[in-house]
Amino acid sequence: MGRCVNHPNRETSYICSKHNVYMCEECLQCRDPEIYCKFRPSCPIWFIHKEQKIKQRRLKEQKEAAAVARVTFLPDEKTVEVSKGLTLLEAAQAADVYINASCNGKGSCGKCKLIVQEGGVDSDPTPLLSDQEKEADYVLACQSRVTGDVTVRIPEELLEKKLKVAGLGKELTDMLQGLVEDIGPMFEEISLELEPPTLEDPVSDLDRLKRGLKRFGVDTERLNVSLRIMRQLSEAMRKQQWKVTVSVIHRKCFDEIVDVRPGNGTGSNLGLAVDLGTTSIVVYLVDVKDGSILAATSGHNRQAACGDDVINRIVCAEKDGVKKLSTMALATINSLISEALSAAGKKARDVKNIVISGNTTMTHLLLRIEPRYIRREPYIPTVSEFPIIKAGQIGIKADPEAAVFVMPGPAGYVGGDIVSGVLYSGLFREDPLTLFIDVGTNGEIVLGNKDWMMTASCSAGPAFEGGGIRFGMRAEEGAIEKVTIDPESCEPSFQTVGDVPPRGICGSGMIDLLSEMLIAGIIDQKGKIQLDPSHPRIEKDGEALAYILATAEQTGIDQNIVFSETDINSLILSKGAVYAGFTVLLNQAGLDFSMVDRIWITGGFGQYLNIEKAIIIGLLPDIEREKFAYLGNSSISGAYMALLCSEHRRLASEISNNMTYIDFSSNSQFMDEFTSALFLPHTNMDAFPNIKQLLGK
Repeated sequence: MGRCVNHPNRETSYICSKHNVYMCEECLQCRDPEIYCKFRPSCPIWFIHKEQKIKQRRLKEQKEAAAVARVTFLPDEKTVEVSKGLTLLEAAQAADVYINASCNGKGSCGKCKLIVQEGGVDSDPTPLLSDQEKEADYVLACQSRVTGDVTVRIPEELLEKKLKVAGLGKELTDMLQGLVEDIGPMFEEISLELEPPTLEDPVSDLDRLKRGLKRFGVDTERLNVSLRIMRQLSEAMRKQQWKVTVSVIHRKCFDEIVDVRPGNGTGSNLGLAVDLGTTSIVVYLVDVKDGSILAATSGHNRQAACGDDVINRIVCAEKDGVKKLSTMALATINSLISEALSAAGKKARDVKNIVISGNTTMTHLLLRIEPRYIRREPYIPTVSEFPIIKAGQIGIKADPEAAVFVMPGPAGYVGGDIVSGVLYSGLFREDPLTLFIDVGTNGEIVLGNKDWMMTASCSAGPAFEGGGIRFGMRAEEGAIEKVTIDPESCEPSFQTVGDVPPRGICGSGMIDLLSEMLIAGIIDQKGKIQLDPSHPRIEKDGEALAYILATAEQTGIDQNIVFSETDINSLILSKGAVYAGFTVLLNQAGLDFSMVDRIWITGGFGQYLNIEKAIIIGLLPDIEREKFAYLGNSSISGAYMALLCSEHRRLASEISNNMTYIDFSSNSQFMDEFTSALFLPHTNMDAFPNIKQLLGK
């Protein structure tokens, strides 16, 4: 015991061994907390001092958490109270106000713009806002923290996009009208008015419920009822005098009751058709009662940060875990769902039916199923046909009990997106011999008719969707989609999506450009630039030459948009893989291009594809032009059909099972054909007689 150094009249047992002084309980503070002390591991003063600091910090955090601010979003005048320090993006999510944040709040996309009307926020500096926007009080929602009451406005340009998302639904409804005649969703709500039990009719509550459901066509002999449902039956049935609404999921081999609630009256039954692409994801919000599309939207798959193709995605999943890639895809899907719901003025809880169409790797990653063996011989997926899953198990923004149907796929490299496309096309029930192609990151091909179908996949790479090309981009606003070149001056003319200054070039624009460069003599058939390096349209891109498609003054990015020999080579590799795939698949069936009755091209890439120019570069065969047709995004269209009709879901399984898969990975003929196709249009010019004449060969 000793006397406190600050209060000599107080005795205490606490001693600082470093300074050899006593301290009473009031004075217990470490004198040198930032300096090393050999006595610290056993010093009671240090531990009490540290505990006091922790307590003070917790009190401060609790005080800050208790401090709330009101955030108002205009023009809808939605107000929410949130803790100070949260971002405007988090406040918007709490208020159920949709704001596009495709980078998931990392501050790298620059799309979550808001205008501060009243109050203030603490915003991090960002180069993604122009000086004019900053002067107009624009901020990025994900980089702006709430410091007090604030009113923000969603910019007019974003509201216009919201109207466009909703308006596109009407166009698609008109286009897909009549595809489905008999609507039969997976998730159905049935209103029942049951007879109360009596001494003469003393059957159990569950049997009484089954009796009512049987009148509505539910197969009660194959009805699954969980213990959770049994526990809620007695109260639910008596609360509104035996009027109940029953939620039923119609599965392949049985029906399942997922909810019983008192009272009659079914709510909205919305559905989602999802095209889960390697590069892009498309979502349709559908009113299941009549098949009308309420909103349609699309976005870049955030998984692209882990690689442009499925092989790189699998490798990334092996290194960083399947959960990471699942979260990235799910974040994109849920963001698009929020956008569609916001545009249509609907709630997520009203979404009860979902169909997902994607390639095998994408569906495995979304569902957190190990995909690593898809890239290992013999290239087998874990699952090819999925049972109906509930949305809550996946994490999709919908009613947790919503039924999710994943389109089945016949092989590791031919998935549900192709089955969906074949379902939409109808080739499986028709006589003409059809070559069905989806040219994207993976070039998937189906050959056949109602009697037989063969399918294969060739790795086209991401070039046609903008990947691996310096100024490549998706077909979104600012993308150059059409190109012509004056053969005398080598001066280009182009058209962009949205008629705005160019920011890059999309797949159809690249095909136009490559064919125009070949015809004008700017490149030779090997893809090498023939113009003198001093030509005003030529510049050096590293060691390679590059053609200047748009000057900095013409663009929206203040730099030249160029197409280099490296870009040209990437495109030639991609087109060579696709053409080789056609040739080998036909050879496997003992056929050639002359025997094909029609060639159907699908996918977003083909929307603006110029068939003639695709033939000039050797992407498509040089046959009668009337045999070619574009079917649009057949993957999402097939998903829409399966969403609305049980017969189409059954047919999807039948189509998948009836396809014969041809593996090109160990096929020596494919490599020979691929090598021959690495020329513009091909090493065998006799296979392209019209192009041979055009080029004067």
